[in-house]
Amino acid sequence: MLIDFFYTLRAAKLPVSVKEFLTLLEALKLGVVGPKTPQSDDGDCAPSGYKIEDFYFLSRATLVKDEKHYDKFDKAFAAYFHGVELITDITKDIPLDWLKKTLDIHLTPEQKAAIEAMGWDELMETLKKRLEEQKERHEGGSKWIGTGGTSPFGHGGYNPKGIRMSGPGQNKSAVKVWEQRAYRDYDDTQELGTRNIKVALRRLRKFAREGHVEELDLDDTIRSTAANAGYLDIKMRPERHNNVKVLLLMDVGGTMDEHIARVEELFSAAKTEFKHLEFYYFHNCVYDFVWKNNRRRFAEKFPTWDIVRKYNKDYKLIFIGDATMSPYEILQPGGSVEYGNEEAGAEWLGRLTHAYPQFAWINPEPQGVWQYRQSIAIVQQLMSQRMFPMTLKGLEDAMRLLSK
Repeated sequence: MLIDFFYTLRAAKLPVSVKEFLTLLEALKLGVVGPKTPQSDDGDCAPSGYKIEDFYFLSRATLVKDEKHYDKFDKAFAAYFHGVELITDITKDIPLDWLKKTLDIHLTPEQKAAIEAMGWDELMETLKKRLEEQKERHEGGSKWIGTGGTSPFGHGGYNPKGIRMSGPGQNKSAVKVWEQRAYRDYDDTQELGTRNIKVALRRLRKFAREGHVEELDLDDTIRSTAANAGYLDIKMRPERHNNVKVLLLMDVGGTMDEHIARVEELFSAAKTEFKHLEFYYFHNCVYDFVWKNNRRRFAEKFPTWDIVRKYNKDYKLIFIGDATMSPYEILQPGGSVEYGNEEAGAEWLGRLTHAYPQFAWINPEPQGVWQYRQSIAIVQQLMSQRMFPMTLKGLEDAMRLLSK
C-alpha cells in the first residue's frame, strides 16, 4: 500500500528519497505509530485502530526535509488518503454552526446602494454589543450576526464595510476577519511554462565580473595566440553576474489565493534572475512587521524598521499584491484584519518608498477592474502611480522604470 503512497509524493514533485521512505517503514515496524493496546481492567489487551493523524505527522517528519514543501505534502497526502481531514488549530469566538452558509442572497444595485455603512468605531462597538446580546444562530436579516444578510457582521451577504465572521468572503471588502488564517509560502521551485517572465525580468540588469576565473575570454585568447606566433594561449576571465539588488515584498493569503500560480512563476523567475534577492511576506498592506515563513509568521516576525535599516537604498523595491482590501486597512490605525496596528499602512508604505527611491508595485488583478476598487486607487496614489499589471508588457515597463 505504501509503495503507491511513495509514488504519489514523487508525482507531486516532492523530493522524497528511497532512504527516507525506508526510514518511514522502519518507524512503522518499530511501532512509533500504529494500533494501540491499552491494558483493560481484566488484564486483556484491547487493540484500537490506527489514527490517520499520527501517520500524517510521522510521514511528514520522515519524508519532508524543508517546510516550504509542507503544502505540497498536504495535497498529496489528502489525494492519496481520500477523505482525510487534518486537524487545524483554529480558534473562533462564535459557534461555527451559526455561520454555515445556507442562503446566498442577491441584492439589486439599488438595495446595495441603500445600505448605510457604519463608521469604524461604531462598527467595532456595535459588534461587541451584538456578541453579548445574541444567543442563537441567525440567517439573513440586517441586525444579528449570521449568514446571507445585510448586517455588517457575518458572511455570505452584503455590506460594503462589514466584518466577515469566518467562511469565504464574496465582495473583497471586509474590515476584520475573525479567524486565524493559515497561509502557505510561495513555491520558488515552480516550473515555468514559458520564458517570457524571465525575459521581462532581464531588462533589470547591472552586470559585474565577480569571483574566480570561470569562462573563456575569446577575444583575448585570439589576440594572445596571434602575438605568440600561432601557439595557442588560452585566456580566462571571471564570469559576469547580474549585480542588481532586489527587495521583494509579497502579499499572501485572502484574495491573493486566486493568483498563487502566477505569483509562484514570477517568484521562481526572480530567484533565478537576481543573485541578490531578499524577500518577505505581508498580508494586504505592509505594517510594522513582515515575515519569511507563513507557518511561523506569528513567532518569527521581522520589524519593518529593521528591514529599512538592514538593506541600503541601492536595493530595488518591488511589491507584489492585488491591493484589494478595505480602505480602512490602508488609512486607519487598527485597520489590519489580524491585529491592532498602531500606525496606518499608508504610513509604512510611505516610509518604504522614501527609503528605496527605485520602487514599483506589480498587481496580478486584471487592469480593467482597477478603477472599480477604491483600495487600488489609494495604493496607486501612494505608489506615485508606479503600479503595473502582471502581464509581459507590465513587467517590462516595471523593469525598465527600475533600471533608470
